[in-house]
Amino acid sequence: MLDNLGMIGVSWRQGGTESLADFTPSDDGLAEHLGAFARSNALAELALIVTCNRVELIFSRLPGSGQIDLRPAVFDFLAGRQPAPGEAERQLRAWHGEGAAEHLFLIAAGLDSACVGETEIVGQVKFAHESARDQNLSGTNLDLIFDEALRIAARVRGETRIGSGRVSLAEIATSAMRERLARTPGLVALIGVSPMTERAATTFADLEQPFIVVNRTADKARELAEKFGQDHCALASFVADPRPVEALLSATGADDPVLDKAALERLAVRSPSGEPPLIVDMAVPADVDLNACTDFGLQRIGMDAIVAQAEENRSARLTEAAAAREQVDAALDDLQERLAERLYGPLLGALQRRYQRTAEEGVKRLLKKELAALGEEERRAIETWSQVLARRFAHIPCLGLRGLLHAGPDGSIDAFLDGLEPEFADELRQALTPSPEPHHEA
Repeated sequence: MLDNLGMIGVSWRQGGTESLADFTPSDDGLAEHLGAFARSNALAELALIVTCNRVELIFSRLPGSGQIDLRPAVFDFLAGRQPAPGEAERQLRAWHGEGAAEHLFLIAAGLDSACVGETEIVGQVKFAHESARDQNLSGTNLDLIFDEALRIAARVRGETRIGSGRVSLAEIATSAMRERLARTPGLVALIGVSPMTERAATTFADLEQPFIVVNRTADKARELAEKFGQDHCALASFVADPRPVEALLSATGADDPVLDKAALERLAVRSPSGEPPLIVDMAVPADVDLNACTDFGLQRIGMDAIVAQAEENRSARLTEAAAAREQVDAALDDLQERLAERLYGPLLGALQRRYQRTAEEGVKRLLKKELAALGEEERRAIETWSQVLARRFAHIPCLGLRGLLHAGPDGSIDAFLDGLEPEFADELRQALTPSPEPHHEA
C-alpha cells in the first residue's frame, strides 16, 4: 500500500547549506507550480518541505502510473533548469515506498538534521503538510504519512532527551550568559570579531538583548555592530573605561590577555546589578587574566569547560538518538496496519452494515409471515439476536480481508470484490472512494 509513495530532494549533505539556494523554488506562484507539477507527473498528492538543511518533495503517485524516475523532473522544478545528463541522479536523492515514509519519520524526529535533535524541524514538517492541504494537494496517503511523522516526533521528544543540551560551542557559551542575564538583566560585551562572536551576536539580536561590539580595530567592530543595530567601541577605549556590563564574551586571536588585572578590576565594580559580571573566555590562549578573575570574584567560563559541555551533550544525544531510532522503527512496523485501517476501514464497515441490513430485512419478512403472532417483546428479542448474529458472521470475512491487506498479493482486494454480485461489489467500492479527493487547484 506504500508502493505509490516517493520522496526526492537534496540536503546539506550534497554540498553544504549554501548550495541549497540553487534548489529552492521562488514563493511567487508556488502553489500553482506545485499543482501543475503534480498534474504533469501523474501525482495524486504532493508536498514541499523547505528548511535550512533540505529541500524535498514527498508525493503519492496515481494508481497505475508506473515507477519512472522523477529526479530529472524534480531537478527542473527545483532548480528552474534542465539537468545535464546524469546531473539530477548525482545531485538528488530518492526514496520509494516504506523508505520514503522512513525518511520523513527520521526528518521529523530530528535524526536526519545537521544538528541531531533540532527542534525547529517539527514545525517545518507541520507547515509543509498544512500548506499541501491548503493547496488541495494532500489526501488520504500524505495525511496519514504526515500525521504519523508528527506523532512519532512528539513521542521521540517526550520519551527521549534527543532535543536537550547544545552541541555548538557558541550556543553553550551564550546559554550560560542567558542564564545570568535572566537573573541580572543588562548590557553584554562581545570582544573580538570572529565566527564565535558573530554567532553570539546573532543569538542576542534574535533575543533583542542589547550588546556592544569591542575590537582592537574599531572599523571592524563598527561593521559587525551595525549589522545588528548595536553600539561598538575600540578595545583600548573599553579597557581604559569599560561600559557597565552584566556579561562578557571574548574570542580574539591575541597572544596575550586583552583584559588585564586593571581592566578586570574596573569591570568588576561597574556592573549595574552590583554582582561581578560573568566572563566567557573562548580564546586560546586565554583573553582574560585568570589570577585576576579569582582576585576580584569574577566567574570565568573558559574553553575547557565549554568543550567538556559540548562533548557531554553530544554523547547524550548519540545515546538518545539510538532510542529515538527504535521509536521510528516501531512506527514503521505499525504503519502498514494504520494505513490499511485508514484506507480500508470504510470497506470493512460497509461489509458489516450489509450483513446487518440483510439480517434486518430477513427478520422483517419472518415476523410478517411465519412469526406474525409473536408479541412485541419476543419480536425485539429476535431482532436483537439477528443483529448480533450478523455482526458475528461479518467478522469472519472481515478477518479474511485484513489478512489479504497485510499478506495478500497485489490485487487481492479487487479479486475479492470481483467475486461478489455487481450491486454488492459497487457498494463496497464506493466505500473505498476517498472524499474529498485532492484536485490540484490553487
